[in-house]
Amino acid sequence: MAQTKDRQQRRRGGPSTGPIRKKNCWFCRQKIEEVDYKDMNQLRRYISEKGKIRSRRITGACRRHQRQVAVAVKRAREMALLPYVAEGREERSDGRRERGDRERT
Repeated sequence: MAQTKDRQQRRRGGPSTGPIRKKNCWFCRQKIEEVDYKDMNQLRRYISEKGKIRSRRITGACRRHQRQVAVAVKRAREMALLPYVAEGREERSDGRRERGDRERT
């Protein structure tokens, strides 16, 4: 019986994994009710280098504000304030673009 509890604790991480740091929502801390799609500098924090919207798990935003961020990013993209994809793709010598998912041989 004692051995099964030890195994379960090890699988879950147990108490020795360290303190859990709660990510606080930046918008809640600043007491911002609505996310503005025109604030590009703020929205760039929630977009990856490739142009994807980062998840709640990564950004630490609450559910309400993460949804507002997603809608604001989509609006800003449509208004051409933010790009849909990353900028500056490298080109090869033959004029074609490099594919990021393939290794050169």
